[in-house]
Amino acid sequence: PHSVVREINKINQIELELGTSGASWHDEYKDSAYIFVGGLHFDLTEGDVITIFSQYGEVMDVNLPRDKETGKTKGFGFLMYEDQRSTVLAVDNLNGATVLDRTLRVDHVKNYKQPK
Repeated sequence: PHSVVREINKINQIELELGTSGASWHDEYKDSAYIFVGGLHFDLTEGDVITIFSQYGEVMDVNLPRDKETGKTKGFGFLMYEDQRSTVLAVDNLNGATVLDRTLRVDHVKNYKQPK
């Protein structure tokens, strides 16, 4: 997975240098301030996730689905930033990062529906 992350980062850098960022794959998600976060260690709390992701912007909402029996998180979640541009920074910088020996998967979410 790390080689894919490196390739994506290279493409993003080239787009920035060429000034074609409007044509970037990120542009497709410009109306959503939500990201998907996978590969989370089961012991991480909402507070831990906010701490990790707040370096790229103000976190407004975190949803970490939990196992009904154990109460432990399921290893993934959704996070909303105050400013949509923070999602681009988080995806570019944290996708492929390692936290507690697990590789994070961070991606944009187009149509997030909040749980009831």
